[in-house]
Amino acid sequence: MTHPFTSHRRSLLASAALALTLGATALPSLAQAPQDLKIIAPAGPGGGWDSAARSLQQVLTATGTARNVQVVNVPGAGGTVGLAQFANNAKGDGSQLMVMGITMVGAVLTNKAPVGLDAVTPIARMTGDPLVVVVPANSPHKTLKDLAAAVKADTSRVVWAGGSAGGADHILAGLVAKQAGGDAAKLNYVPFSGGGEALAEMLGGRVTAGVSGYNEFESMIKAGKLRALGVSTAQRIEGVAVPTLKEQGMDVELVNWRGIVAGPGISAAQKSALAATVTKALKSPEWAKIAKARGWDDAYLDADAFAAFLKADQQRVKDVLTSIGLVK
Repeated sequence: MTHPFTSHRRSLLASAALALTLGATALPSLAQAPQDLKIIAPAGPGGGWDSAARSLQQVLTATGTARNVQVVNVPGAGGTVGLAQFANNAKGDGSQLMVMGITMVGAVLTNKAPVGLDAVTPIARMTGDPLVVVVPANSPHKTLKDLAAAVKADTSRVVWAGGSAGGADHILAGLVAKQAGGDAAKLNYVPFSGGGEALAEMLGGRVTAGVSGYNEFESMIKAGKLRALGVSTAQRIEGVAVPTLKEQGMDVELVNWRGIVAGPGISAAQKSALAATVTKALKSPEWAKIAKARGWDDAYLDADAFAAFLKADQQRVKDVLTSIGLVK
């Protein structure tokens, strides 16, 4: 018969051994995680790049993928101010990242930025926001076909509202004008710093049509203040009864994608470690929950696929911006 004290002592020893085992298995993953990470959001607080940077910060720390993550805002010139600083400060540094996207691709071209996207190391494409073409509810343009006819008749008389010049909204307006058979060089586009300003101009009858992320205009579409004519994605947005541009005969597909890059001159090992860190966060349930709440589509591409995509997209954006006269 085992003495109660002996049994209790064995139980204590087993508990201690289990604690040591758990500690031993937990420590290596923590030790292998980056000690510190800095994520540059090349825009002011509250915008899409800032939201993406802070969401990634939240997931990296919540999952234990990184111990300490700092987000730094560097606004200006469609992200090109942040890009120039990042390319200089993050050279060879495996602990710095920067959020960017299609708007930066356009801004580099339209601003004739001294530092281009060849100065960064692609790590991953993260998200894609569907864009929507809208008109005020009292607009005479009931369908995309109506709007296209007006653009073809006199491109300059159709006033578009959207985000920054050369950004995703501007690019989509240019693509629609080209597909409508209008003179893209006469595109009448008014850039606004936020969707709220563009909305006010539309509701005030001062612009003909607007372009923005669907989520930005969703409440006004549902309230009947705006009429959605088409979304820019390959397929309809789930649960949204708005046809795609392609369904309506326009060979146009565009999403406001966001990606994340590292600095120039990092080693293969540094690139691999950053890619693994970011991918782990982007594939986590925590990220999926945030993306769903924010209406972000999963547009993940790994480092190599993103590099190839980025090269091709720069040419596509250049072609569109050249056709509308923003780039020569």
